[in-house]
Amino acid sequence: MTKYKAIPPGYITVGELAKKMNTTVRALQYYDREGVLSPSGISEGGRRLYTSKDIVALHQILSMKSLGFSLSDIKDRLVSLETPEDVAVALAEQAKAIREKIASLSDTLDTVEKLREETLRMQTVDFSKYAAIVVNLQMKNEFYGLIKHFDEKMLNHLQLRFDMESGTAVQKTLSRLIDEMEALQKSAAPPEGENGQALAKQWWDMVTEFTGGDMSLLPDLMKMADIAETGSGDWNKRWSEVEPFLQKALGEYFLKAGFTPFDGVEP
Repeated sequence: MTKYKAIPPGYITVGELAKKMNTTVRALQYYDREGVLSPSGISEGGRRLYTSKDIVALHQILSMKSLGFSLSDIKDRLVSLETPEDVAVALAEQAKAIREKIASLSDTLDTVEKLREETLRMQTVDFSKYAAIVVNLQMKNEFYGLIKHFDEKMLNHLQLRFDMESGTAVQKTLSRLIDEMEALQKSAAPPEGENGQALAKQWWDMVTEFTGGDMSLLPDLMKMADIAETGSGDWNKRWSEVEPFLQKALGEYFLKAGFTPFDGVEP
């Protein structure tokens, strides 16, 4: 590092850099010690001196720091600024990180707003349901609004039986089957036909997987289906349109299979 008797043209002191970039001298001294941003020169009196290039580098550091990156992450992500291509790459990296942060914050804001709506609808404080709603919002589960209607038994079942991966798999299966029911209805396929019965079997397999074979959960699932039918959201509308088809398909499926799933189940 070059030492200067006087501050040469094109250089600024650590205090001037701190003021220009709205940070502190202490922070700049810390970045120097950690090897994240070292001064380009130093005066005979020991003052750190910086150039315009250092201002651009500091902008990289402060931007990534504001996005939650640790200093060690920042150090690894810093790009040299020797050529126009280097600067362009550095700015592209910053833009990518900012977009990712915006997307993350947008998702978080959406979760907070939807959770707030659900807590007001619940009219009571129930952190078990809050937690389940948060998890399902993170899973992008469009049926999260039903959770406020779950009783303790159903909540415990969900928590013990499903994690993020398995819960997401069930949700995807449910959405796919509703899509397929809509398609069958549009094509005027009968619920008692081959495709309708194949869908009924898949639906019942999904229910069996969801309950883990505990048929005592069926009445609660039926209540959830009734509640879903009366909701005002887009998926509620979709469900109300396909539910009659499903009921007919399942009725025929159970008849052919020779069993009634509600036998011995308390309502």
